[in-house]
Amino acid sequence: MTHVGIIGAGHIGSAVARGLVAQGHQVAISNSRGPETLADLVAELGENAHAMTAADAAAFGEWVVVTIPLKNIDDLPVVELAGKIVVDTNNYYWERDGHIAELDEKKTTTSRMLQDRLPESTVVKGFNHIPAADITTDGAPAGAADRRALATSSDSDDAIVFITKLYDDFGFDTVNVGPLDESWRVERDQPAYVIRQTADELRANLARAGR
Repeated sequence: MTHVGIIGAGHIGSAVARGLVAQGHQVAISNSRGPETLADLVAELGENAHAMTAADAAAFGEWVVVTIPLKNIDDLPVVELAGKIVVDTNNYYWERDGHIAELDEKKTTTSRMLQDRLPESTVVKGFNHIPAADITTDGAPAGAADRRALATSSDSDDAIVFITKLYDDFGFDTVNVGPLDESWRVERDQPAYVIRQTADELRANLARAGR
């Protein structure tokens, strides 16, 4: 099993941490308020979980989940994330993040912004269009009828292989949207966003997406 860093301990970060710990991974989780504020969460997660700073969690992880508000990505520890796969769960909420012109004008995507911030890392979209509570409760074995599917996007074929295995470990099929510039198809307000869907249904919803 691997060492995983999780930067962000909100609903999605905590749910992913629960799933990873249950699978036997060692998890280092961080937030913006300091490791001491994560004592209750780490106690719940058990001996395979550790509270750290963001930089230490990034250094700890063989791969890392970034699940923080988009407005805070400039605070990420770039050096510690270099050379690693970074799973990006983020979505753009202008009500929280403030208006970002490039996104409002459809000139970029949230994952492209993260990749630009982390030029030596390999960004792959993951867990951005599923409610947090479903991450550890709605999975099913491979081949199960009506198995839920999740979308991903990356500029790296190796990262797609990685996230496909990760999704499968959580009990989900994978549909590849394509490179990061196409990841808008699974962002907020698109047909595939935060609904339960099979792989075929997800492909149809991705095709119906409009920018």
